[in-house]
Amino acid sequence: MIYILFIVVGLLAFRPVESEKEAKMNYNKLTPEEERVILNKGTEIPFTGQLLNNKEKGTYICKRCNTPLYRSEDKFDSGCGWPSFDDEIPGAVHRQTDADGRRTEILCAHCGAHLGHVFVGEQLTDKNLRHCVNSISMNFIPDSYQTAYFAAGCFWGIEHYFRQHPGVIETSVGYMNGNTDNPTYKEVCYQETGHAEAVKVVFNSQEVTYEEMVKLFFEIHDFTQVDRQGPDIGDQYRSAIFYTDDDQKKKAKKIIQLLTDKKYQVATELEKAATFWMAENYHQNYYKKTGKTPYCHFRRKVF
Repeated sequence: MIYILFIVVGLLAFRPVESEKEAKMNYNKLTPEEERVILNKGTEIPFTGQLLNNKEKGTYICKRCNTPLYRSEDKFDSGCGWPSFDDEIPGAVHRQTDADGRRTEILCAHCGAHLGHVFVGEQLTDKNLRHCVNSISMNFIPDSYQTAYFAAGCFWGIEHYFRQHPGVIETSVGYMNGNTDNPTYKEVCYQETGHAEAVKVVFNSQEVTYEEMVKLFFEIHDFTQVDRQGPDIGDQYRSAIFYTDDDQKKKAKKIIQLLTDKKYQVATELEKAATFWMAENYHQNYYKKTGKTPYCHFRRKVF
C-alpha cells in the first residue's frame, strides 16, 4: 500500500500547478478585437456581426465565460445593426450607468464582460425593451447541441477519447459534485473537497445520441473499479455519470442495466449534475498539447 501511495504522489508531482489567481480566473482566451470590445468596452461596426441575422433556435452565451445570456425566442430585428433582445435569462445580465453618464451599459453578471447597452421606451416589441448586444461578445449554442458530464479517472484520458468521436463539438475538463466552490487542482487532490475530475462534452444530437456518449464512456475506462482508475487512487477518480435531466438519467440507467445483465459489477455512480468548475488551462486538451497518450485509459469493445 505504501508503495502504491508513492506512485500516486509521484504522478501528481509531474502535473504543473497554476497560481490560485490563474485557476480562479480561467476565462476563455480572447482575440485582440474581442478584448477591445469585451474588456475595453468598445463597439463592433454595425451590420457586421456574425450573429446579427442568426435565426436558429438556441442560446446565446458569454464569449468570455460561457454563461448563458439570451434565448433565441427573445431575439428580434430592430434594424439597429446589432443583435437585439427584449429579454434576458434571469440573473445573467448586470446593468450600470455608462461612462458617458447617459446610457445604461449591460455586462455579463458572472465575469463582467461588456455586452452593449439596454434601451427602454422604443415601442419595438410588447416588452418595450431592447438589449443592443455586440455579436463579438457572444457565442451561439444551437438547441441541437446537448451537454453531458462524465468522470472516469484522470480527466486527461477521458477528454482524449471523447474529442475524437464524431458529433462531439467541444470538450473541457473540470471538477464536479463536491462541497466547495471554485476548487483548484491542488485542493481537489490534497483536500477533501468531494469533487470528481470530470469532462464536459458538448455534442450535436443530430449526429450522435446521448446513449452513444454513455456507451463510449463505459468502453474507455474500467467501470468496475471504486474510487480509482489505474494507478490514480481517490474519490476524485471515481466513475460517475452526472445527468442533467430525467431523460439522461433514464437512458444512463438503461445502459447500466445492460452491463449488469452481462454480469459486470458496475461501480459507476449516477449523480445529478451540480456546478461544473472549469479546471486550470494547462489541463485542457492535455494530450493534444503534449503529444502524449493516456496512461490509464484505452478503448475496448463492451457493447
